[in-house]
Amino acid sequence: MLKTRVAFYGAFLASMLMLHGCGSNSNSGGGYGYGDGPPPKDIDVRNLPDAVPKVEPITKAGNKSPYTVLGNTYQLLPTSRGYSERGVASWYGNKFHGRKTSNGETYSMYSMTAAHKTLPIPSYVRVTNLENGRSVIVRVNDRGPFHGGRIIDLSYAAAKKLDYSAKGTATVEVVAIDPRDYQKNSVEQPRINETPVVAAIQSPVTDVGVDKPLGNTYLQVGAFSSQSAATNLSERLQSISEYPVVVRQLQEPAPLFKVLVGPVKDQLKLFDLRNMLKQAENLSPFVVYE
Repeated sequence: MLKTRVAFYGAFLASMLMLHGCGSNSNSGGGYGYGDGPPPKDIDVRNLPDAVPKVEPITKAGNKSPYTVLGNTYQLLPTSRGYSERGVASWYGNKFHGRKTSNGETYSMYSMTAAHKTLPIPSYVRVTNLENGRSVIVRVNDRGPFHGGRIIDLSYAAAKKLDYSAKGTATVEVVAIDPRDYQKNSVEQPRINETPVVAAIQSPVTDVGVDKPLGNTYLQVGAFSSQSAATNLSERLQSISEYPVVVRQLQEPAPLFKVLVGPVKDQLKLFDLRNMLKQAENLSPFVVYE
């Protein structure tokens, strides 16, 4: 069901205001510019939880393929697995708040959702702002953006968590999350009935009481296109973390500098470290393995 979004775009096809979006100045609205904008009152998103990936069926609604919008035809990806892309993200807000998304759900600018042109609906992706290292997990339940060369539209709340809602757009990395792998690649608070398992994987303690790292488990706290930005974050974190902070440089498809803290094998310490980094630097760390 693309008619809500498509009708909107079609109505303003002749308007250049519609095509410029909000990236041109900090006082403009969300990803669609004309008539869009933030909520009437400012909201605090610091404690707003990310979307939690779960296995869901790919529904017929929202997944017509191919489909055509504004003269361009789009073919859906057969699966989200392996999808990764860098580009410009925008956001949409009160213009669509309360309207139907492409799959028939009700859009809320306060939810952790997103619109994408070709990913199956629903899909889950991690979006990282390459300018500041912040990341969020959102659920794709809508289609767009259809202008400006942008690769994804986030809800207003998600964009604010990434700290680009005021200026409208940001350069991001979008990586699909396979819900089947998410639980084993996340840091969760141990439950009581899991205590024996947690205890079994804790690191041994040396004579002086210092944990000896056993594995290759790290928390990724940022990914930057700028080496200086990655270095600045690593230096800040090194002053507050008992674990090493390292910068890994990737060359493909373009230079990227990832900031990692670790290694940490103890699941309880991993959980505590994640919480500390979130509170101290407002980051969204996630587990990676090397």
